[in-house]
Amino acid sequence: MPTLTIDNREVEVPAGATILHAARKLGIRIPTLCYWEGLPPRTSCLVCVVRVQGLRRLVPACAYPVRDKMIVESDTPEVHTARRTALELLMGEHLGDCVGPCVSVCPAHMDIPRMMGQLKLGHDREALITATDALVLPGVLGYICPNPCESGCRRAQVDAAVAIRLMHRYAAAASLTSAEPYLPPCAPPTGRKVAIVGAGPAGLAAAWVLRQQGHAVVILDDREQPGGQVRYAVDPGKLPRAVLDAETAVIAKLGAQFRMKQKLGAAFSLEELRRGHDAVLLALGEVPKEAASTLGLELAGRGLKVHGHVIPGRIEGFFAAGSAIAPSRFAVRAVASGRAAAAAIGQFLAGVPIGAAREFVIHAGKLEPQELKLLMAGISPGPRMEPGADNAVTSDQAKAESARCMQCGCLKEKDCRLRQCAAEYGVQAARYKGERRRWERESSHPQILMEHGKCISCGLCIQVAKDAGESLGMAYFRRGFNVRVAPPFDASVVEALKKSAVACAAACPTAAIALREKPGPAAPKSQ
Repeated sequence: MPTLTIDNREVEVPAGATILHAARKLGIRIPTLCYWEGLPPRTSCLVCVVRVQGLRRLVPACAYPVRDKMIVESDTPEVHTARRTALELLMGEHLGDCVGPCVSVCPAHMDIPRMMGQLKLGHDREALITATDALVLPGVLGYICPNPCESGCRRAQVDAAVAIRLMHRYAAAASLTSAEPYLPPCAPPTGRKVAIVGAGPAGLAAAWVLRQQGHAVVILDDREQPGGQVRYAVDPGKLPRAVLDAETAVIAKLGAQFRMKQKLGAAFSLEELRRGHDAVLLALGEVPKEAASTLGLELAGRGLKVHGHVIPGRIEGFFAAGSAIAPSRFAVRAVASGRAAAAAIGQFLAGVPIGAAREFVIHAGKLEPQELKLLMAGISPGPRMEPGADNAVTSDQAKAESARCMQCGCLKEKDCRLRQCAAEYGVQAARYKGERRRWERESSHPQILMEHGKCISCGLCIQVAKDAGESLGMAYFRRGFNVRVAPPFDASVVEALKKSAVACAAACPTAAIALREKPGPAAPKSQ
């Protein structure tokens, strides 16, 4: 059997194996888009290229056979540049939304299309999980959030935005009045302790995430009750206190300890907290100038106002988060900041570098009237609902309103291999921007949806359909930059993919072919 070296590591593989197989045996990741295990390599995307010593050009790892004593480099600046260029060329004609516009403008990035799909099917508990995972306080925010998500809702281009805020308020209501409200699973105790100063939305959100990570959490606040400015600065007529009480009680039930009427500088000092805890989060919105100076959070002489950001102090183990402005309008930013702070603290406690993973997002932009008409296929044409005088929403109303959602996010938001590679290699999507494709969606098939603008012409679906014995299957049309994949003879997708639709969706590296429904509730982001 031949032996080769990849990135200075030696491996023996069977004769006839490819460089990609050898790399995988070593645990070395080489990205692929047009390759699918069990199918012949297609070498169309060129994202898997590597350098083989002695060759003048880079070669595709998915198809290049190994030779004895071959020396391969898969992780060099030259290789990275080539892969990035290949990805940017693919992105130049890619048309679609990585996430719905509503998700992008939501400070907490809640998966709104998923929640709407769950409500439409009457899966209220799953919708609650989706909303709570992102918002932590979906009931509270259901009353006071300024709903920036609705400003990004594409349905507004047709008639009126979906009532998103009202829907997550509805999703929260049933759980909050239940004897067994939703509690996410928590990891086993880690033995690490975190102190949070401030029981406002940022502190509550951080506690929610940290408890799921298995850390012990104590929240200290100088007020009598938790909630911060949301409780003490927002009119009770705008936010029923019973809703706030119920959601803070859930966080206590999750295992967070509350120590109220404990004032920083009087009942305890930051130094005392740090000695007794592995990390300290200042979730005060506005950090006193003495504390800011002590911790190195900002230049001495003035306090630090935290506007929805996470700020690690120069003294190890201290963090600051929250929102110091407009508690009613910016509570959602404070929640997002608290969740991000908890993620950073979790990284700190795990001993890994602090930093958020780069997320790659592109949008299709404003659609033309004809494109909107296609997007509206199968979507309820009903008018936006408005709550009655009692603010109550029935199950039937929730189903009807959520059915208005155009589901314009990506069905492979978490699984798109093109998106994953674009994030990994720092792709600039507009570097080779070509002529904009026309947005199209084929929705006739009962199992899958097709979006031709997301197709990278890899041809995997052609091979999958052929291997499944489809009488029609899929085929290439046109040439050069105008090539596309579609059923032959102007047949419908239903006729073309009678047996292999699900398999084609699994093999497709983007959401050009995707299962119609997102499967199940979203996994908690904090885990």
